[in-house]
Amino acid sequence: MKLVIMTQPTFFVEEDKIITTLFDEGLENLHLYKPGASPMYSERLLSLLPDTVYSKITVHEHYYLKSEYGLAGIHLDSPDKDIPKDYKGKFSRTCTDVNDLAMLKKKAEYVFLDNVFDDALTDNGKPSIAYDELTRAAKQGLIDKHVYALGGLNIDTIKEAKDLGFGGVVVCEDLWNKFDIHNELDYKDLINHFEKLRKAAS
Repeated sequence: MKLVIMTQPTFFVEEDKIITTLFDEGLENLHLYKPGASPMYSERLLSLLPDTVYSKITVHEHYYLKSEYGLAGIHLDSPDKDIPKDYKGKFSRTCTDVNDLAMLKKKAEYVFLDNVFDDALTDNGKPSIAYDELTRAAKQGLIDKHVYALGGLNIDTIKEAKDLGFGGVVVCEDLWNKFDIHNELDYKDLINHFEKLRKAAS
């Protein structure tokens, strides 16, 4: 099962060092997600990373960064967002409805199914997907290696995602909560937690 780490939505001082260490520790897929931020900050972050990791990074906005830095691909944050004109590379996208999976995964490299293990009401105000709906989707073959679980992922829910047949999991808060961007410099706990997540997903 693939393990995807999504960045914090905001930039912070130690970010490039942490991301570089995560790649050193075996991270294979990072999603650069900085909604609403100036592209200048994303460029700066990328310029601070070793160029050997660019091919493992997918960008959510400012898609020109994909070709400029030789990134892995682009990510579309909704099921109806159009691929940029003349774009030829790999892309992935997010959806919140299991009924959209069959159509979306035909074209995308992989699809994030959002609101999977969130609490009753998710950050985007939509109810999380009921477990019986997920099991039904798994039985129908809608959930497979091209569908990654997003929302509420941690050590425990990674096992559930694996049992349901998801091809990958997308972790954000559960990892970044291990580091206080305002008060800490030592990110050892975050790296140790990444190791546990990696083992759970393997």
